[in-house]
Amino acid sequence: MGFDITSFHADAVRIPSHEDVSEMREFVLETLREAGHEPTVDDLGNVLATRGGERDAAGNGPHIVLNTHIDTVPPHVPYERDGDVIRGRGACDAKGPLAALVAAFLRVEPAAGTLTLAITTDEETLMTGAEGLRERLSADGYIVGEPTGLDVCIAARGQCEGVVTIAGESGHAASVPANRNPIAALSHVLDALRDYDEVAGPSEDAVLGDPKLTPTVLCGGDASNRVPERCRLTFDRRSVPPETSSSFRADLAEFLADRVPAEFDVEVSVDLIRPDTPFPRAFVTDEDAELVGTLRAASGGAVRPFGAATEAGFFAADAPTVVFGPGVLADEEGAVAHAEREYVRLPAVESAADVLEATLAELVGCSSR
Repeated sequence: MGFDITSFHADAVRIPSHEDVSEMREFVLETLREAGHEPTVDDLGNVLATRGGERDAAGNGPHIVLNTHIDTVPPHVPYERDGDVIRGRGACDAKGPLAALVAAFLRVEPAAGTLTLAITTDEETLMTGAEGLRERLSADGYIVGEPTGLDVCIAARGQCEGVVTIAGESGHAASVPANRNPIAALSHVLDALRDYDEVAGPSEDAVLGDPKLTPTVLCGGDASNRVPERCRLTFDRRSVPPETSSSFRADLAEFLADRVPAEFDVEVSVDLIRPDTPFPRAFVTDEDAELVGTLRAASGGAVRPFGAATEAGFFAADAPTVVFGPGVLADEEGAVAHAEREYVRLPAVESAADVLEATLAELVGCSSR
């Protein structure tokens, strides 16, 4: 019996995978084993399966990696089907792309080259799986499954989150000097964040456009007549090359030190929220890369940047990397991915699988079904 992409996708969407991905991972493993493959699970929880490994007479044998993730964001949204529309958490992000990637992996047998399926479990949170794969895999191209509307996405901004802390003097509101009040200094920090990219940030990227720095959460104080010792401002950063999360933290700290007036006797510091785990990196793949042209020819979709952070940036330094898959992040009514109305259309999932199969047949010398 051949791979039933509709049944696989439906079963995948039914499995909650925002807290414990073990059931979802076992489902993928069982699917691959039933198809005659021997997948492995590495120490980071990534599922890996490989086909091919043969080289042609000239010694050529390209390696293509198919990557996506099986975790989702909370809360779980139950599976529903209305004709060709599947609704539920993960329907498009990223169990629709997962179904298409698994289908393509199972349909083709590399005649000369290697095909690897690499599925991560923590893309929505820590991204340690993708960082580990970056250190362990070497390939000639990566296709990362995300909801792109069957467009070929060659770039994405990076992302990190951090906190600006302003520390001053706590005490009675009637007695603490204004220049020691961390909340009074906050206006200068907000002005600095607003001006940062125009004054000190990286230049606009030709593909991704401008970076973006957004204040998101403000904490400070617990009584109306008491000055707090510190206040904290959380930010979200969307970066463009060559900026990294660590370089941004250092540059922003230096910028704030110069922008808070000397009259304020406060301490301003910048820290990343997750200093010990990776943040997704910005990347841009050359539009002229063979992988891009082949996938574009098969899909007929546009070539554009992806609208959200993704694991693709971990792989792009190794080889040309694209983001591709069925479903959309948002439609004319609003958010789709991560939303209560998350959905994907089954014909799009099937089309994505066909496009991937055709692309692999061209790139890896595969014999199709």
